[in-house]
Amino acid sequence: MLATKEKVSILSILAVSLLIAMKVVASILTGSIAILADAVHSVIDLSGVFIGYIGIKVSGKPADKEHAFGHGKAENIASGIIAGLIFIAAGTIFYQAVRKLIIGGTVELITVGIYVTVAAIVINTVVSWYALRVSRATDSIALEATARDMLADVFSSVAVLIGLILVRLTGLVILDPIVALLVSVIIARTAYLTIRKSFAGLMDTKLPEEEETELTSCIEEHIGQLVGFHEVRTRKAGSQRFINLHLMLPRNASVEEAHQMCDHLEQDIENRLPNSSVTIHVEPCSTECEQCLVSSCSLRINVTSGR
Repeated sequence: MLATKEKVSILSILAVSLLIAMKVVASILTGSIAILADAVHSVIDLSGVFIGYIGIKVSGKPADKEHAFGHGKAENIASGIIAGLIFIAAGTIFYQAVRKLIIGGTVELITVGIYVTVAAIVINTVVSWYALRVSRATDSIALEATARDMLADVFSSVAVLIGLILVRLTGLVILDPIVALLVSVIIARTAYLTIRKSFAGLMDTKLPEEEETELTSCIEEHIGQLVGFHEVRTRKAGSQRFINLHLMLPRNASVEEAHQMCDHLEQDIENRLPNSSVTIHVEPCSTECEQCLVSSCSLRINVTSGR
């Protein structure tokens, strides 16, 4: 999976590099501030892709003496940096647009700008869609941040395209910086969503509700072999999940039986929630076990029979 994430990151670097060259040339030929803003966004995209690639490389390293829990949070850090770069892109575009609204300007060779923007939309859509698909399959937050950044570039390019078409139809050059302002808002929203998710991992936020429900369902399927469970705690670092729980077993269970039960449950959780590191604390049941569902427990038989 790590190799796949790295390949997609390299593909993203090549795609964004091509987009930058196309947009810079188009902005010079047309004088469009909206296309220039889009180009600036792509330059910051490229920085973000590089950072995401480094984050994926580091997170793939195995646990070592200094990082006993692995390097998964490198992806969260990379994602946070990428979000910061997206915010910078939004601010730069906003500044350039306001400046052009004040001092004015012209837009030339609009047809060239339209063709280049359409090509950029097609390339970015394909690559960002593929990167987002792989990020979900590999559960990579850094690759997801890269994909969302490129997807924001698609939205901004669509806005630029609409602006260029309107300028050509109406002759109102002022529409160009207005569209650029809209682009900056779209990009800022993407940055907010990205940084919110990356910080959730750094703050050890619990797993999403659907994953916690899946975890609970998995444990409850073993009721009949175990008495109960409590103190369930979860967190995530990059694509790595960490799960801690207390498992209550029959008081008369042997160490070997407890060990087998824990191994079996850990494997079941791993099958449902990949990349999970499960830590189980085993506890003996209470002697007051009238509600116990473990039919083989001799203590339960003694209590319910009055012995």
